[in-house]
Amino acid sequence: MTPSRTVHRSLGWLLAAAWALSFPLFSALEPHRLWGWCAAAGYLAAAVATRFGRRGALAAALLGAVVLPLVWLVLTGQGQSEVTVIERSGRLLLESGRPYVDQPARVEEYTPYLPGMALLGIPRALLGGDGGSWPVRLLGDARIWCAAVLFGCLWAARRVLGGARPVLPAVLVASPVVALPLAVSGVDLPLAGLCCLALAAAAGGRPALAGAALAGACALKWTALPAVAVAVALLAACRGGRAAGRCALVAAAGTVLLVLPGALLQPGELWRQVFAFPTGRAEVATPASSPLPGRLLAELGDWGWYLTAGLFVLGGLVVALSLLVRPPRSLVAAADRLALGLTLAFLLAPAGRFGYLALPLLLAVWARSAAVPGASRIVTGSFRTLRTRRADGPGDGPAEGPAEGRDTRSA
Repeated sequence: MTPSRTVHRSLGWLLAAAWALSFPLFSALEPHRLWGWCAAAGYLAAAVATRFGRRGALAAALLGAVVLPLVWLVLTGQGQSEVTVIERSGRLLLESGRPYVDQPARVEEYTPYLPGMALLGIPRALLGGDGGSWPVRLLGDARIWCAAVLFGCLWAARRVLGGARPVLPAVLVASPVVALPLAVSGVDLPLAGLCCLALAAAAGGRPALAGAALAGACALKWTALPAVAVAVALLAACRGGRAAGRCALVAAAGTVLLVLPGALLQPGELWRQVFAFPTGRAEVATPASSPLPGRLLAELGDWGWYLTAGLFVLGGLVVALSLLVRPPRSLVAAADRLALGLTLAFLLAPAGRFGYLALPLLLAVWARSAAVPGASRIVTGSFRTLRTRRADGPGDGPAEGPAEGRDTRSA
């Protein structure tokens, strides 16, 4: 390792340590404060260990930012309220088939997720409460299953892409982008994993798999809807309208299958808790109140709320228009477009948190670590060649694919 690279990596760990220290200094949430102390110690140790080797630094960061805080918070029953919300939804789903509390009166009683999220709370309902042994508490915690969905989807995405690269770079797992939500809540991890799998399947020409992953994501949170448009646009550009239509059909059918039972049993609660509450239109104010532009506008009154809602819709239309005018033709381009759309949505939403921005960052970094160089050009070039030869007539024979070693970089 060159001295300059060592310095850069040490500086990166020091910046991560400074970020982690901001939580015990400024956050009022005890799980965040505990994570901050543990992670800061791990990052500082990583900065020191970098001079002796990359592996030792990564081990120190993972131990301090992920393993120790996650195990301690799980075994002591601490975490953000989202963990309790998911586990309660799973219990209600098993007991009554209705994942939402009727007529919620407090913030803790709201479930701002679509019915699919309740599935991640079922292990806790099956294994029992916090009074069991430590393996029971560990295996029943919703954070563990949220992480399992993330890493399972990324493993499947790697298989689809045919690459030999890691499921997720260890440095990214150790960074605050993944380590913090993994330790304290985990709620956005399954959504991120399913979106990554959907984009990988679309880039790999697997429309049914892409649609199934999108259905799973859309059954968790409605913020996954932009991923449908991006994946369909990628398939349309590289594989044609039939593949794009198949993906959209599977995504729509799967989402309806997963969401419709809960919507039919509790239509009013689904609207109140999943749509009205996160956008600040419910009887109880949402705790998602970071000073983002949309939130600041919404606080000016009804006209401010309608203004930010209009900007929110306008931002979505601009991104949708960009998909039509210049559709993405690679995994990285698709991930970047989805990251841009989600960033605009989070910034302009009437309510939100800074932590939401970790999802776009994760998408962009993962795509660059997972993409096979030149794969998108080969896919697009092969499709164009096949389409041209079909138009010329059957006598030309089948188009050459990547397996024959044809160079399509000029396509």
